[in-house]
Amino acid sequence: MTEPTDGDPVTAIRHIGPAQGAELARAGITTATRLRQVGAHDAYRAMMATGTRPHFIGYYALHMALQGRPWNDCKGPEKDALRVRFDALKAELAGAPTDSVLERMLDEIGTGRRR
Repeated sequence: MTEPTDGDPVTAIRHIGPAQGAELARAGITTATRLRQVGAHDAYRAMMATGTRPHFIGYYALHMALQGRPWNDCKGPEKDALRVRFDALKAELAGAPTDSVLERMLDEIGTGRRR
């Protein structure tokens, strides 16, 4: 398999499929080069900020994909360290203002955040 080039979509990176590619595109990350520049952690932050529901497997799968590894290769202390970073990211964004009109409306009627 050849390495993605500058203009290649994020799905040119092995182990990134169409669904995750769509979430990345919604966050403004559309090329493999841009994803590598941003890095998995900040890319997932951007995804969450644009509505992706936080899911630990998606978080570490993105890290693994950028390393050219399958998602299920993440184990032991490496997985534990990523869990700490993921939980910190969720906590950081939980205090962030909502971006969507729907979430603001839900907050106004007292149903709280969806995440």
